[in-house]
Amino acid sequence: QVQLVESGGGLVQAGGSLRLSCAASGRTFTFAMHAMGWFRQAPGKEREFVAAISRTGGATVYADSVKGRFTISRDNAKNTVWLQMNSLKPEDTAVYFCAARYTRTVGASMYSSEYEYWGRGTQVTASS
Repeated sequence: QVQLVESGGGLVQAGGSLRLSCAASGRTFTFAMHAMGWFRQAPGKEREFVAAISRTGGATVYADSVKGRFTISRDNAKNTVWLQMNSLKPEDTAVYFCAARYTRTVGASMYSSEYEYWGRGTQVTASS
């Protein structure tokens, strides 16, 4: 059984920063064989892509709306992926989800349908 547990969400003023963490675990789960992604869902809206990182960390991709403000990173020795969020805007308010996809390639994917495992999410609120 694979578990992805997000943490680090909270309430912050617009312009502030938060760092989300996602810890992965599972008896047969090999973190280094999984590309990781962050997605978010605001009330009344569909889930949308935020950022993704390849299984080696060598490739990243970002949604245009967060490019230059958010940074995704990972540490395969710690089975953890992070999302550093700077210059937060009210429109960044959402539940943020961590996701994992098994892959033998070195790419990063922005497509939620390609991810097999999902966390339960952490709330991020940026107030104006």
